[in-house]
Amino acid sequence: MDNATQAASPQTRPTPRKRGKLNMADAVIHFILAVLTLATLLPFYNVVLMSFSTSVAVSKQMVYLIPTAFDLSAYGYILHEPRFLKALMVTLFVTGVGTSVNMLVTITGAYVLSKSGFPGRKIVMGGIIFTMFFNGGLIPFYLTMKNFHLINNLLVMVLPVAVNTFYMIICIAFFRTLPGGLEESAKIDGANDIQVLYKVVIPISMPMLATITLFYAVDRWNEWWYGVLFMTNVNLLPMQALLRELLTNYQQVLSSITTSVSVQNSDLQPEMLKMAVLVVSTLPIACLYPFLQKYFAKGVMIGSIKG
Repeated sequence: MDNATQAASPQTRPTPRKRGKLNMADAVIHFILAVLTLATLLPFYNVVLMSFSTSVAVSKQMVYLIPTAFDLSAYGYILHEPRFLKALMVTLFVTGVGTSVNMLVTITGAYVLSKSGFPGRKIVMGGIIFTMFFNGGLIPFYLTMKNFHLINNLLVMVLPVAVNTFYMIICIAFFRTLPGGLEESAKIDGANDIQVLYKVVIPISMPMLATITLFYAVDRWNEWWYGVLFMTNVNLLPMQALLRELLTNYQQVLSSITTSVSVQNSDLQPEMLKMAVLVVSTLPIACLYPFLQKYFAKGVMIGSIKG
């Protein structure tokens, strides 16, 4: 036993030394990542800080890391806009319904096109890829939407963008990597193609699908161009289009506001309004990231390896 203990002791002695080297390496890596994280978060922190600062602090460039004052004039200006709640409801509708339509069309289309036995698959794929490089132009597109009676219709921000070609190609590439034996075993048990898709394929594709869902949700949340292009009724503008209008015409609109005491008694600076608009437009959709972070990281990795 003594010989065994002596023989084992040389093997266990270097362990603390190796563990110390590993901790030092981890400390260096964590320090570098912390510096990079701070460099990434600092601009966002500065944006939030400026949105809550006073006009004096902003004009004198006193807003850096530590708050010097607190003022809600910029947010009061945005929230006292009569159309803000309507625009928010429009954006929530476009994000919810639009993302659902996006995922339905993308998943079903990608699943069908991932099958090599699908007749005319190459022709359909060629037509899909063609749309990535060419389009019919703005005027024909507008006339098409007009012929479909989608002017001043919220569906104009949903149906024309029902599928993103790039996202569909990612789904197709991922579906091709799934083992064919899973689908065959499900069909032997009596499942049809729709049941195979929704009970077998989708559950094992959740990381990739969650990532695509997040991409689509961000796209729909940031929708403003179709609102400006096809909405002549100002009450149907999405929130991003309304915020853009506030930024563009804030001096004229500000002079017309007579109901907000906080806005009347403060000297609202353009930078304050810009930063408040950034916070209002990005904060709600940013709240989705913590809930989808696990799937998001895994889905990006899967797409990079198997796509």
